[in-house]
Amino acid sequence: MRTISYATVVGAVKKLCIQAACNLPPDVIQSLEYAVIKEQSPSAKIILDQCIKNAQIASSEPLPICQDTGFAVFFVSLGSEIFIKGGQITDAINEGVCCGYKDAYLRKSIVSDPLFERKNTQDNSPAITHINIVSGDKLSITLLPKGGGSENLSALRMFKPSDEKSSIIDFVATTVVNGGGNPCPPVIVGVGIGGTADKASCIAKEALLRPAGTPNPHPGYAELENEILQKINSSGVGPQGLGGTVSALAVHIEYFPCHIASLPVAVNLNCHAARKATIVL
Repeated sequence: MRTISYATVVGAVKKLCIQAACNLPPDVIQSLEYAVIKEQSPSAKIILDQCIKNAQIASSEPLPICQDTGFAVFFVSLGSEIFIKGGQITDAINEGVCCGYKDAYLRKSIVSDPLFERKNTQDNSPAITHINIVSGDKLSITLLPKGGGSENLSALRMFKPSDEKSSIIDFVATTVVNGGGNPCPPVIVGVGIGGTADKASCIAKEALLRPAGTPNPHPGYAELENEILQKINSSGVGPQGLGGTVSALAVHIEYFPCHIASLPVAVNLNCHAARKATIVL
């Protein structure tokens, strides 16, 4: 059994919060650079160039890439041979979020009561934490900060097993196109197919962790990703919703077994500043 201290987890999460807020991952930068080449609209090319320059300035200063530093969403792989000494891992993650957002002066965007008081918690906690128990003695923590603009465009539809593939394509593409400039395109589209309503929504968000543009290893789902991407990019929404040929950088699908009577499909979007960061302890 390997021991990791509570304080070590707090410190690691603090670093992740600052890193994710200020540094756009290389795969996203490369996707934006490729988008500049593919984009046919001169004005849209300028917007994409500005997105890249913004990310470069944010990394060099360092400063947050966007003023909306997001809801802190974590995907954790916890080795079964690890013991967290000094407290619970979820408490350590929340404390790390508090420290990271306060010390780096990142915007605090979380309200404690979603409907009535809507009082800001003042430290961006609590986080959303998904924990998966795996074999081994490693602890992997991935942060996916979700801004309100992109998260608000999430969608879920319970299809019938008899529905055609074209219906799923239309649903995902229409969700993105109807959002216009609200999710700050070009977006990365996460799609979850299967499971239950909650599982589909979770794996749609988890799909955003994949390096931008990496196809699903299943050839059928890889083809479906490409079909959806082509339909979105033929819509004319364009960067920031101002017109163009690149409305999405990528479509990522994850799937899970489901009930014989069900076919849930969920959509979760990341804006062009598709932030994520991982640390392994």
